[in-house]
Amino acid sequence: LSICSKLCYAIGGAPNQVAGSAAAFFLQIYLLDIAHITPFHASLVLFIGKASGAVTDPVAGFFISKSRWTKIGRLMPWMLACTPFTVVSYFFMWYLPPFVSGRVAWYLIFYCLFQALTTLFQVPYSALTMFLSTDQKERDSATAYRMTMEVLGTLIGAALQGQIVASAHVSHHCTVNPPVNTTDSWHDTPSLPDPSDPLSHQVIYMIAAGVIGGVYLLGIVILFLGVKEKDDPYALNSDRAIPFCKGLGLTMKHGPYVKLTASFLLISTAVQLEQSNFVLFCTHAADLRNHFQYLVVTILVSAAVSIPFWQKFLQRFGKKCAACGISWMIPFAVMLVTIPNLILAYFVAFVSGLSIAASLLLPWSMLPDVVDNFRLQNPHGKGQETIFYSSYVFFTKMSAGIGLGISAAGLEFTGYKPGICRQSNDVILTLKILIGAVPAILILVGLFILLFYPITEESRKQTKLALEVLR
Repeated sequence: LSICSKLCYAIGGAPNQVAGSAAAFFLQIYLLDIAHITPFHASLVLFIGKASGAVTDPVAGFFISKSRWTKIGRLMPWMLACTPFTVVSYFFMWYLPPFVSGRVAWYLIFYCLFQALTTLFQVPYSALTMFLSTDQKERDSATAYRMTMEVLGTLIGAALQGQIVASAHVSHHCTVNPPVNTTDSWHDTPSLPDPSDPLSHQVIYMIAAGVIGGVYLLGIVILFLGVKEKDDPYALNSDRAIPFCKGLGLTMKHGPYVKLTASFLLISTAVQLEQSNFVLFCTHAADLRNHFQYLVVTILVSAAVSIPFWQKFLQRFGKKCAACGISWMIPFAVMLVTIPNLILAYFVAFVSGLSIAASLLLPWSMLPDVVDNFRLQNPHGKGQETIFYSSYVFFTKMSAGIGLGISAAGLEFTGYKPGICRQSNDVILTLKILIGAVPAILILVGLFILLFYPITEESRKQTKLALEVLR
């Protein structure tokens, strides 16, 4: 594969991450503080939206596996067709409708549409890795390019959204340090008191949505022009496609896949909880409301620049060994919760970026090894790649949706009130738990499961040789 092909492939996946990052970091606080819907309704929007995207994964995998080869490939038509609709649904997801009573339904519909449409893009795009090359090193290299660009996309999304919409969440009517004799009137002071503010905030969010929509269109054009999809390079002409339901059953019984999926669905849920609650934590629990956008950028710059390091690390020491880097964020996140210091916050952001980079790169680098292992055990079946990728994304999205729903419901239970300067102590404690304790437990359990993942560097090389003999 040429460097140009790898770059074009990587750039194609970046827009999904740009939009996903903006939603992950800012959608919850947008729903609470701009749209003024209750935390319970926000939890419903987040959970049902994620669940709709998750349910779409196996459906997308089924229809894509039935697709016929065209002049531009089998996977490329799906990505081209869904992109314009994705842009429209994303734009309206950030629109503040003039009515109040139906706002929950509005955001639920467009967030579900956005999640479903991004799934229709993500499943064929991630499976495309297997149709770029038969060489594991080439696929790993393409995955590293992809992860670097996706982290950069995450950075661009958070930075664009953060810089454009920061003014909507920084109140000049709330001081960083409240008076010593704090009264209830401090708690009841609205942070958005100006009646004209909702309209100006709507315009700000629409500008951000329009910019990110343009990034989507640019990315798909580069992917289409720069990447040539190959027909199944692993199958013999006599091989038959495995029926979807049978393939799904075989996938769920494949030990390496089950262990990898179980491990990273817990780890990805931890990362999602960090992302969705980080801005709320900085705003309400750490007195860092004027720095949250810069802390988010620090996390993502750290993640972007460390992807090449992790790629070299896993090549030299193995992929399972590289997983230890995911745990680095745990002690520093706990420190930030207990000692909310500005300098410490930037240091925690930097270390968290290193851990997030490892958590993003590893599963997508390990999944092709699992597919190869399955291929070796089922040498005369084809078409299972989309089954593996769609079901993996299904489980990680579903677990993240449950985690986000529970976290937003927790804020509702503890009495989160949108638009006030200082939340109650119960809300602050809940945010600290969601940033510190819960992700730490999920990451530790996920890494424990990964200890039993059976594919080592030695067995991976043996699988590669065996597949070459079969081909």
